[in-house]
Amino acid sequence: MAARSRFFRPLLYTTAAAAVGSGALYISYRPRNIPGSDPALVPPPKYGEEGRLEPPRFPQVKSREEQIVDLKRSGGVKSALEKTKGVLGRYASSSTRVADEANVEEEPYDLLVIGGGATGSGIALDAATRGLRVAMVERDDFASGTSSKSTKLVHGGVRYLEKAVWELDYNQYKLVKEALRERKYFLDTAPHLSSWLPIMIPIQKWWQAPYFWAGTKFYDFLAGSEGIEGSYFLTKTRAMDAFPMLRKDNLFGALVYYDGAHNDSRMNVSLAMTAALYGTTVVNHLEVTGLEKDAHGKLSGARVKDLVEERDGKKPQEFSIKARGIINATGPFTDSIRKMDEQNVQEIVAPSSGVHVILPGYYSPSKMGLIDPSTSDGRVIFFLPWQGNTIAGTTDAPTVIKQNPIAGEEEINWILSEIRGYLAPDINVRRGDVLAAWSGIRPLVKDPKSKNTESLVRNHLITVSDSGLLTCAGGKWTTYRQMAEETVDEAISLYGVKPTPLTQVPRISGTEMINDSAPLDGTCQTHQVRLIGAHGFSKTLFINLIQHFGLESIVARHLCESYGDRAWTVAALSAPTEQRYPVRGIKISDLYPFVDGEIRYAVRHEYAQTAVDVLARRTRLAFLNAQAALEALPKVIDLMAEELGWDGRRKEREWRDSVGFLASMGLARSKLEVTRREVENGQASVYDEHERKLYSRHDAPADMMESDSQFQSGEKPVLKTESAVNR
Repeated sequence: MAARSRFFRPLLYTTAAAAVGSGALYISYRPRNIPGSDPALVPPPKYGEEGRLEPPRFPQVKSREEQIVDLKRSGGVKSALEKTKGVLGRYASSSTRVADEANVEEEPYDLLVIGGGATGSGIALDAATRGLRVAMVERDDFASGTSSKSTKLVHGGVRYLEKAVWELDYNQYKLVKEALRERKYFLDTAPHLSSWLPIMIPIQKWWQAPYFWAGTKFYDFLAGSEGIEGSYFLTKTRAMDAFPMLRKDNLFGALVYYDGAHNDSRMNVSLAMTAALYGTTVVNHLEVTGLEKDAHGKLSGARVKDLVEERDGKKPQEFSIKARGIINATGPFTDSIRKMDEQNVQEIVAPSSGVHVILPGYYSPSKMGLIDPSTSDGRVIFFLPWQGNTIAGTTDAPTVIKQNPIAGEEEINWILSEIRGYLAPDINVRRGDVLAAWSGIRPLVKDPKSKNTESLVRNHLITVSDSGLLTCAGGKWTTYRQMAEETVDEAISLYGVKPTPLTQVPRISGTEMINDSAPLDGTCQTHQVRLIGAHGFSKTLFINLIQHFGLESIVARHLCESYGDRAWTVAALSAPTEQRYPVRGIKISDLYPFVDGEIRYAVRHEYAQTAVDVLARRTRLAFLNAQAALEALPKVIDLMAEELGWDGRRKEREWRDSVGFLASMGLARSKLEVTRREVENGQASVYDEHERKLYSRHDAPADMMESDSQFQSGEKPVLKTESAVNR
């Protein structure tokens, strides 16, 4: 018996150890479903028997004029456009409209959403997919505020997790857990606009390794099945190989964990356009001037005016939008809408400024980000590849609310100073390398006990006023969907509107062969609702575009990663180059892959109404390079003028407004008075000596080898009597 025990006990221990080890290996290296790696839900079109390929045909949203007609109908006004619609079809232009309008019975919306940022667009999509009749209005453009000025991350928040552990703060823990779940939904519903990104944490001391290892492993554990690759440790040699720009001295190693990255404003526009396809009345550049109440003091609608008419030199007429419930989702401007409802209401938003800078792509690897968890003042800085460049930020300081805040030199220099601290000393981090810089206003929820904004948690807050104004404030990009779900749940309970299953679901994928919709039974299904462009996207779609349209490779990849399957439409709208290759796609800037077809698509399919809409939110040129955006501005204005019928006065206004906006993107002050002719003549890149040191991309004058000089050593040609300068 004892002999048998001596034999079986070691065998049992060995078997148990092998089982545990195998389980650990399986968990670490098990096959994972990486978002975006699956074949497209809707396969690309194939060539027919005659060798011809028919690109997919997608459903279209209503025109902006038709959307405004729907808004007016809610207030009991029927425009002449509806009378002529049957005769002229859905493409009746504004010039065919008759001025007279007739009164009809009011058709109020179930919900009116004020604000077209991430939160407002998410609420509109959620409510529309539950069968509610929804309208969404935005004073400026979709993502014109905070939603386009983020760090471009889809993340749970490693610093929030650290605070949750050390401060034993359950709310911080809950925020991280919620964000990690939403991160997976984010990447599943818009794989063309988001992706996984490895992020490195440099380690200077040996004792930091187990600390950060435990933290990243806990982060992986919380993500659970919603996670992707597990975090891992890199030795100093491997860390330098993965991120060659790192400072070598005092580097012990590095830990790498995974989070998500995305194109924030394109995501926002896709949310709004998807909501429009599901029946939401979506109008940008429509300002709310006041709220309307019924005889019982309850909100019944809002007064609005069309700012596009004002830009065209016309007097904008105000009209009413009627709705059973009104939702305030205006981000930093939340309190301004609340004060329309109740003048003396206590403010709930604590605005915080977050400055980011854009540097050339050579500052970071193309597929690896970096986080500095220990800056000089205790804040965190991210250093990430984005759209071919490098984004660095952010600051966190109290601020006042402005529509287009400007990043201060002090904040920019602080970020550059911190960057110098962890990059190799032979890399000269210069102010002139800053291609763009902007300040975004975070709408943090105010906590009376907090002494500074950095300690505020970006939890969202849902409040209801006595008159029935439902406000959703705070939160962050990653949790927009959860915020929208909770807000719509509250709206259904508060206003008594009834969700209904959708029986006629739009075929957003562009095909009748595949039922690509989620089970829209009246409950929240936005975690399954794919956004516009997602259905036919795959990582090999760009090859089809190159083969069919003759696009440049970098342009084809860009279109697929910005528009998904709608890249077919964008490519078709791109003009021939009249060259052997590429066949289509005229770039608006030689430095970036943005092409003319994107401008036409933005106007026809995404409600772009101004040049800034295109430069900043449809393409990202203004965020990537303010100077390049200025140089592309004449082309953008001319193309939009062709599409929208702008006259000379409107084109001049677009020039002034766009140059003014580029000041908030880091454009040099001396360029704010530049004329269009000067830009077209190539004079926009000329700086005085002071601004050359701030904005020049290279040293001047350029060095010349002695063998290439046409003058002898020591010879000064400008001092010769026959020199042209002395004549």
